[in-house]
Amino acid sequence: MTARILIVDDQPDIRKLIRLTLEHLDDVEVYEASNGSDGWRLAQDLRPDLILLDVMMPGELDGYQVCTKVKRDPMLGPRTKVILLTARAQQEDKEQGRKADCDAYLTKAFSPLKLLDLVDSMLGREA
Repeated sequence: MTARILIVDDQPDIRKLIRLTLEHLDDVEVYEASNGSDGWRLAQDLRPDLILLDVMMPGELDGYQVCTKVKRDPMLGPRTKVILLTARAQQEDKEQGRKADCDAYLTKAFSPLKLLDLVDSMLGREA
């Protein structure tokens, strides 16, 4: 079964790096959004299996807010996993991610192999 993955990050280079990394996985469709508001709208339309979500983005919604919305949405929350991606690695940042109900917290700059392992795990696949 094909898994839908949504990348939400304001930096085109990061989105490209993640997309190229995910191309190594079988049976995935990758979608992108460049800000939190577009990411939230796309998540509602696509109902992705996994969202890779940057924490710090300009605009109305940051990654924590999008994560909270996804996890509280009755159509998304029970089935959509969220991995927060951020350069912020302080304990209070991780605690804020936990309060937003994220499923995992990955600190930039992350290894592509670590990302692939985490994505496989979130999708219930063998690594």
